[in-house]
Amino acid sequence: MKSIKTTNGITSSSGSGGLNKIYNPKKEDWPNVLQRPTQTFSAIEQTVNAIFKEVKQHGDKTLKEYTMKFDGVPLEDFVVSKEEIKEAHDVVKPELKNAIQLAKGNIEKFHKAQITNRIEVETMKGVLCWQEKRPIQKVGLYIPGGTAPLFSTILMLAIPAQIAGCKKIVLCTPPNSKGKIDPTILYTASLCGVTDIFKVGGIQAIAGMTFGTETVPAVYKIFGPGNQYVTVAKQVATKFGVAIDMPAGPSELLVVADDSANPAFVASDLLSQAEHGVDSQVILVSTSRKLIDFVEKEIELQLQDLPRKAIAEKAIANSKLIFVDNDQTAIEIINEYGPEHYIVCVENEAFYIENTINAGSVFIGNFTPESAGDYASGTNHTLPTNGYAKQYSGVNLDSFMKSMTFQKINKEGMRNIGPAIEFMAEAEGLQAHKNAVTLRLNSLK
Repeated sequence: MKSIKTTNGITSSSGSGGLNKIYNPKKEDWPNVLQRPTQTFSAIEQTVNAIFKEVKQHGDKTLKEYTMKFDGVPLEDFVVSKEEIKEAHDVVKPELKNAIQLAKGNIEKFHKAQITNRIEVETMKGVLCWQEKRPIQKVGLYIPGGTAPLFSTILMLAIPAQIAGCKKIVLCTPPNSKGKIDPTILYTASLCGVTDIFKVGGIQAIAGMTFGTETVPAVYKIFGPGNQYVTVAKQVATKFGVAIDMPAGPSELLVVADDSANPAFVASDLLSQAEHGVDSQVILVSTSRKLIDFVEKEIELQLQDLPRKAIAEKAIANSKLIFVDNDQTAIEIINEYGPEHYIVCVENEAFYIENTINAGSVFIGNFTPESAGDYASGTNHTLPTNGYAKQYSGVNLDSFMKSMTFQKINKEGMRNIGPAIEFMAEAEGLQAHKNAVTLRLNSLK
């Protein structure tokens, strides 16, 4: 254990696992305490812009160059063949197939329940307005590979895309050192109706789906998590007329817990996010010093047995155990942070549920691990990070659709609404707008 000094002068400590304990931080120090371990947009944007420019100009040639540079793989063909998909079906173990199909069923149930009917309102006699939803025709899914091929993200993105009725579902994911895609990714993509699969990752994949190349089609909206470079690439894509789901970057989790929580469970949840990547962040907020001490010991114990220990340890260095005196202060810190994943494991859970306004997805109680939402409970795990939960929703069925409004006005309706439109158009000095109504009203006299 080593002692460190917080900005408010209160002694905190860091255990051998590297997790910082902070006691009663002052409100003015919260921004520093809750700072995320991410690079700024400007630090990455120059690299992203350069690759985007090259992909726009040279297409597949640039994709191949950067796949060689970043993934170390010389590829002549990015397209995943039908033979590779068939081979993947044969390789994936039956037990895993069953698990994926169970998850698929739950995710389908939850997202099909989000289907809404046409909304129709006669706003006044003869003026009928309605809203209908239409699918986005072409969507791109980015699936991280690297140290953990996230086939579960395909379930979260391709299933609602298919339910929404998207005609083209393009998937990009980086190849491994042998130029192959993880068979579970291919199996899941095939199962969920993905129409095109390409062996390309990183900034170049986002650029490819933004502009289109000889091989990779351009799409209208890009979905999926990634590292900080992918996150910035998605934001840059919006400058070229492509929509994105959200700025989803490195994974994060905040747990609020008191003495009613099981310390081993809490530690396991914190580590489950820490093992995602070295730039992940996990935070525990608690009104119990005793629980914090127990959780710290559990983290150090459980960390020793993790295959991804080295990654988790680096993420733990970005993380905090925060003690506060009362629930009100705890909820204020939580809403200030706006966590991507948020576990509520306290006796007075109703208080936290009712007063949480900024969070991507909420997990309640000792037996609701964040892993359930990551894989199989039915909710979507593609969620806003970096505090974007303050203004973004997680991916849902509507993410793959557009709301279109319609209106139909009959003769009676024009008589009722026309004079008001004339007065308003004249007041704004838009005579042609007024004339469009006046001509119709005159024809009814």
